[in-house]
Amino acid sequence: MASRREFFAAFRKPLENVSQKSEEIVVRPPYAKELESFDTLCVSCESKVCKTVCEEQIIVIRADGTPMLNFSKKGCTFCEACAVACDGGVLSLDNTHTAEKINARFIIDPKSCVAHNEVICFACKEPCIDDAILFNGLFNPVIDSDRCTGCGYCLARCPTKAITYDGTPITTEETV
Repeated sequence: MASRREFFAAFRKPLENVSQKSEEIVVRPPYAKELESFDTLCVSCESKVCKTVCEEQIIVIRADGTPMLNFSKKGCTFCEACAVACDGGVLSLDNTHTAEKINARFIIDPKSCVAHNEVICFACKEPCIDDAILFNGLFNPVIDSDRCTGCGYCLARCPTKAITYDGTPITTEETV
């Protein structure tokens, strides 16, 4: 009869061959017509005005000259200031299909989440104005992807960094 340790080790072996996602995800500001426009139009923008008008100061400029959202301290309020100020045509209030959702799909890692480990914690749920974080009793929070707008407030508030972008770490680089 196999030991308990050998039994559980058998589940781990297939995972050893799976390559880890090494590239971090870059989360872009809302109101974009298409994500590709960041790589083509934002690079030549000299003003980078989107960063300066952001009320929450979460828009940072990457080394390649493109804007991204840094959720390490706050989230996006969808205040529209970046879309109104963008003079390069990348962000616009006319782009209603991206006005209510950011290109971020968050998940909660049960291994890192204190609530999943029987500690009462609502740090991610409290700032969620979309009620996208649901709890099974006091524990086991999950993010309802249909309700989630990707605003990032839950990510900023999680004390253990248990919230990630679809299992991939979100880059928080700040260059300019």
